[in-house]
This record gives sequence, structure tokens and C-alpha cells, in this order.
Amino acid sequence: MFKRVQRWWVLALILFVLDWATKQAVEAYLSYGQEIPLLPFFDLTLRYNTGAAFSFLAQAGGWQRWFFSVIALAVVVGISWRLIKIANENRWEALSLSFILGGAIGNLYDRLVYGHVVDFIQLHWQQSWYFPAFNVADSAITVGVILMLLESFFVKKTEGGK
Repeated sequence: MFKRVQRWWVLALILFVLDWATKQAVEAYLSYGQEIPLLPFFDLTLRYNTGAAFSFLAQAGGWQRWFFSVIALAVVVGISWRLIKIANENRWEALSLSFILGGAIGNLYDRLVYGHVVDFIQLHWQQSWYFPAFNVADSAITVGVILMLLESFFVKKTEGGK
């Protein structure tokens, strides 16, 4: 049973390690708030997010760390269970869930170890519009959701719904 799901867990682990390594590098070389322009629309910057997406509940006083950690842990368990069920039957769904799983583990690690999520990718338009900073884990989650949406629209389902 676990043999068929191992490749998906390995992909999630690779994404987690990539997320962890990039966060370690950014923390080693940048001061908090420092920005390094790389392209006219892209900077590296070190930011901490105690909230969720778009800093939701970032100023809530600390309880949100545990709240979002419990949610992430539930997501990790739920996705792992789902991967066991569909590992060989639906490769598109397994791929998308692996990306989401790797990202969820990356941000969960940050919350548990640091009390905040380390963000460092800053996209902007000129100097007037900034997208909230994010990281490799957030990117993996986004790619996973996009893959899941594409799968739901474009991948033909078989008779059994798989």
C-alpha cells in the first residue's frame, strides 16, 4: 500500500527541502526588511508572516500560530491519507496534492520552529503596487491548486470516476 504512494511523498519532501533551503539562505544573507532588486518587478526581501495568506490575522496576538499549525497538520494528514487512496489511480490529483503537501509541510515547519513563516519573494509593479511577499512553499501550494483545477477541467474521467 505504501510503496505506491512513496513517489508522491518523495516529491513533497523535495519541495519541503527546497523551501527550507531557500529560507535558510535568505535568513543567512539578508536582514529583516532588506530588499535586493533582481528584476524591475522582482526583489528578494526578508519578511516574517505570523498570519496566513496575505497576512490574515497577523496581528492577532499569537494564538493564530497554533490555530494555523493545527489546520496545516490536519491538511498534511488528510492529503497523506488521500494520496494513499489514489496514488496509482489518479496521477494528476496525486501530483497536485504532492505540491500542496510539500508547501503545507514547509510553512508548518516554520510556524512550529520559528513562530512565523519566512517569506522572501517580492513581486511589484514599479514602486507603487506590491504583491504580498511569499516563499517556495506558497508557490508549491499555488501550483498544486492550479494543477488540481486544470485536472478537473481537462483530464477525462473514466467510467468509475477516476
